[in-house]
Amino acid sequence: MHLSLIQMHVEPGDPDRNLESACRHITTAAREGTDIVLLPEALDYGWMDESARDKPEGMNTDPLREAARQHKVYVCAGLMERSAENLYNSAVLISPKGEILLTHRKINELEIARSLYRCGTMPLPPVDTPFGKIGLHICADAFAENQWISREMAEQGADLILSPCAWAVPPEFNPDNATYGAVWRENYLPVATDFGCWIAGCSSVGPIRSGPWQGYRCIGNSMVVNGKGKEVVTGPFAKEAILTVDFS
Repeated sequence: MHLSLIQMHVEPGDPDRNLESACRHITTAAREGTDIVLLPEALDYGWMDESARDKPEGMNTDPLREAARQHKVYVCAGLMERSAENLYNSAVLISPKGEILLTHRKINELEIARSLYRCGTMPLPPVDTPFGKIGLHICADAFAENQWISREMAEQGADLILSPCAWAVPPEFNPDNATYGAVWRENYLPVATDFGCWIAGCSSVGPIRSGPWQGYRCIGNSMVVNGKGKEVVTGPFAKEAILTVDFS
């Protein structure tokens, strides 16, 4: 089984452009033989972008469902979800037939984001696929207290947890002086080691242009940890990339 993480640039407030870009990357990954494509968090509007307040009802999954169907791959992506007056930071897992298998609403949303997003409540059980059971959460869900969200999925048999992310740093952060990613290693590695499951976090690249973190930037550094608690893939800092992992 091959998993491809699409560490793509997300342009804040431009869902049409971002979804088109995501579909192009899915095409590229599929042509290279991938089975599962993992995309970032909030890839349509950008994380914490105020433009999402005007999002229409529902989720714009149609382009991604069509891409999954056309290329016969699983697609996991973070998208904005409007339900009546509530806006959720959500993610979906789409089958190679274009069917939505899981919809997850981020539970452990950062306090600064709760003025925009309503939090989800409980994680859904992982779903069966030909590649094992797949669970789904989003970014900071991984460092919920005692890693309870990841651990609940693992206890229910998840072989792989997919996590769309938007890992961001302040303007003064210098990767030459500090290594990014400690919080993810501290929370991915113990769960992977305890349960023998894989965890993959895929982050976007690009600026944050509104909200409390205006001026921050998303920086990639996407990560995959295997069932022995070993980091097997790390994406580049602040650059687009397709990272592919072979699970054979």
